[in-house]
Amino acid sequence: MKTLIVEDKEYIRKGLLNLLQLIDAEIEVIGECESVKDAVVVANACKPELIFLDINLTDGTGFDFLKQTENLNFKVIFITAYEEHALQALKIGAVDYLLKPVDVDELQIALEKVIALPITEQKKQIKTVKEVWNNEDSKLILSLHDSFQVVDLNELLFCESDKGYTTFHCSDNKKYMVSKTLKEFEERLSKANFIRPHQSFMVNLKFIDKYDKSGVIYLKNGKKIPVSSRRKEHFLNAFLHWNKN
Repeated sequence: MKTLIVEDKEYIRKGLLNLLQLIDAEIEVIGECESVKDAVVVANACKPELIFLDINLTDGTGFDFLKQTENLNFKVIFITAYEEHALQALKIGAVDYLLKPVDVDELQIALEKVIALPITEQKKQIKTVKEVWNNEDSKLILSLHDSFQVVDLNELLFCESDKGYTTFHCSDNKKYMVSKTLKEFEERLSKANFIRPHQSFMVNLKFIDKYDKSGVIYLKNGKKIPVSSRRKEHFLNAFLHWNKN
């Protein structure tokens, strides 16, 4: 199986080569690349059957490479560090991936799985991963007890925090609880037009129906959200600015 290694760190590439030799896999490494630009050229010219693909490269991401490559008739095993978004996207897409540093047993299992997988099925998996990755600005991935849940921030009404847990309330009446504090999501949500009017709540500005000057927000679904006295000025500035736009 003609194989291309696309990884920006030389010691990872060399380590992977050594592991492939150690497990005596029927792999012929035809090249090594550390950038999207070089990987596109080599892949289009050499038509590899398998690519070990790093997520973060010197001039872009592994997904940039997939977008620019003419020949997509190859299997892919992603390589990633412990980056939350990348790792969750890969898990949701059910694509084979290896965590750095690469473990020989995990490498052998990934090879066996990807070799047995039809190319059409892997294309579907990669498409799912790319969609999650590319929609990062409008999607939030929640780690639940037994799954990863993708939440569309445009459909998220508000978040409610209680004793180290946060519940996400969506416009379709679905609720998802995670064992993280609201503070851990505040920066991310603030960039998506959410405001924190109270220590226990973050609210999507687009779903606010009205604000009662007594200190209560009314959402379009009838839900009431309190506004704390110390956050009132900050909330009103954001709310009035949002309505002007």
